[in-house]
Amino acid sequence: MATSEQWVLQFCHGYDGPFLDCARQYAALFEGTSYKVCTVYLTGAPNREVEQGSASHEVVFLNYSSPQVRGLKLKAIRDIRRITASRPFTFCIAHRFKPVYIALLGSKLPVIGVHHAFGDYERLYRRLFAGLYRKRLALLGVSNAVRDDIRNAFPSWPADRIETLYNRVNLDAIRGELITRDAARQFLCLPDNAWVIGNVGRLHPDKDQATLLRGFAKALPELPEGSLLAIMGSGRLEDALRRLANDLGIAKRVRFLGQISSGRRYFPAFDIFVLTSDHEPFGMVLLEAMAAGVPVIGTDCGGGREVVASDERVFKLGDDEELAAVLLRQSAADGLAELRQRMLDDLQLRFSDQAAFRLFWSLPLTRNFH
Repeated sequence: MATSEQWVLQFCHGYDGPFLDCARQYAALFEGTSYKVCTVYLTGAPNREVEQGSASHEVVFLNYSSPQVRGLKLKAIRDIRRITASRPFTFCIAHRFKPVYIALLGSKLPVIGVHHAFGDYERLYRRLFAGLYRKRLALLGVSNAVRDDIRNAFPSWPADRIETLYNRVNLDAIRGELITRDAARQFLCLPDNAWVIGNVGRLHPDKDQATLLRGFAKALPELPEGSLLAIMGSGRLEDALRRLANDLGIAKRVRFLGQISSGRRYFPAFDIFVLTSDHEPFGMVLLEAMAAGVPVIGTDCGGGREVVASDERVFKLGDDEELAAVLLRQSAADGLAELRQRMLDDLQLRFSDQAAFRLFWSLPLTRNFH
């Protein structure tokens, strides 16, 4: 590691949704080093809770609205130029394309662009722009699936300039938030003796809860007596999904829980967790379920497949027959205590801050920052 004080600029589009924890995750990469982290949020008003949650030595809120950062973003570029002149910054970590663009134009720093979604470089102008700055630009995907999507956009780039760094969890923090199974079921109005399948996400086509309902309906006659499907989340498909549950004859066995604040606190209410998403870039909610000791099932595509990492607990996207078979197999599985321990071990090995720290500093793209 570096032996004198140096600064890292972390540049985030905003702190909404999961991106505050993303900022924390990347700030944690520099704990115990001589680097200090300045986290800058392009959008979003100053917020004390966000400042504390960023786990950084300094936090700057540029406080732009989304319309203000469309187009050339000249004022934001000047802001970054001013900020980078204020500290001995060594490099920049920029989350999503817009901060990558501004950081490259507003500084002379090496930039590591972190990408959290598929298709960030589908647009030709983005590929051309990245190509212009390839000498000081390296890219990270939050899963191998996202990494490969980026590599396909830049087939001539060296593979070690486009790598994977998984999202991760602060296991102790998550487990410290959890409430007991009984308390969680009481809060969610779920019966004590039911076998409960949980799902969390927006009620949106990308999350494909329709396949979940169909798979549950097909498995239900052979699932444990009183089995329920509990769906936590809200969205434009709620009415359509309720109608589908009614058409399938399972409306009484499905609970639409709505949007729950700090929903992961209540994951102990579930006996199993199912994610049916269409090409999830990563699937952070899977890690949160695993941290709560809940076995997970997911689709055999995208980054979620990498998290589940078990052929026994994946099914083909949109295949309700295969999902039903997986549900039946898992409902009859023994050795739950051993499975929970394996999940916790896997979290520590692959998806913890400590695992990310080791991997980040071993990547070729960080060799010049030691």
